[in-house]
Parts: sequence; structure tokens; C-alpha cells
Amino acid sequence: MAVYKRPIPVACVAVVGKMSNPLFIKSFRDDDPLTFHYIVHTSLDVVEERVSAPKKTNVTAAAQQDMYLGLLCPALCAKQDYRVYGYLTNTKVKFILVLEDFEAKDADVRSFFRQLHSVYTDTVSNPFCSTLSPLSSKKFEKDVSQLVDAQCRIFDVYRT
Repeated sequence: MAVYKRPIPVACVAVVGKMSNPLFIKSFRDDDPLTFHYIVHTSLDVVEERVSAPKKTNVTAAAQQDMYLGLLCPALCAKQDYRVYGYLTNTKVKFILVLEDFEAKDADVRSFFRQLHSVYTDTVSNPFCSTLSPLSSKKFEKDVSQLVDAQCRIFDVYRT
């Protein structure tokens, strides 16, 4: 991972199963890891609200099938404020991204989630991987770290 003069903008990446069971939570901060577990689990309520909300009738079919949920909520912590973004797969697996409190472009966040979805799909395509148990694959963790490292270069441009 690249060395940054200031903390990287990505604080945490999480994969949550369809039964709201944590499959993977990786923190990129030295903060208490339980802080990010709490942020991820509280954001799941917002995901459920967005998914269960009735669809607008004037929305196109492509927009209804969009898996990107956008900004879910701000997360106010003692040391740092964060923004929480969400993504829902066809199989109801949820991806949660916790960023520093700055204006990230939706296109960049959406691109990050698509790449994360691809990495996740490659991992669970392994016949020895269970989609119900936590992801313990070292390759998945390495791929997520590389994805975060690459994405941080893009996010770092927007920070002040």
C-alpha cells in the first residue's frame, strides 16, 4: 500500500451477507475496529429502508436495476466524521464504504463498488468458498487493499 502524508480517505470497507451477517470488514484506520462495525451495522437500517421503499413510477427500468444506493448517512464519531455509501448486489449482499467526510464524486464511488463487486464475485466463484460464512481468503483481502490503494489516488484529488 502507498504511504500517504495524511490518512487515506477510505476508512473501512465491508461486505455484509443477505441475512445482515458480516462477511468481511476491513478498517484502514488505527481507530477502534468496533467503531466501524457499529457504523456498518447502523447503516444497514438505511439500506433496508431504501430497498423496501416503493419505486417511483416515473423512474426508468435501468435506474430501478441500479445497485448503487449512494450516500446512506453521515457517521459522526469522536475523532472523525465519515460518510457511508452503499451498494446492493442481485443476491442481496451489501457492500458498505466508509469515507472521510469530503465530497466524493458519485461516479468514482460507483466505480469503486463495481470493482469491489467484481473482486467479490471472483472470490465466491471458488467452489470451496461459502457465501454464508465470513470471507477468510487472503487473496480477497489483498485485492480489496489494492483496490482501496488505487481508489485513494482518485479520492485524494477531491480532498482539501
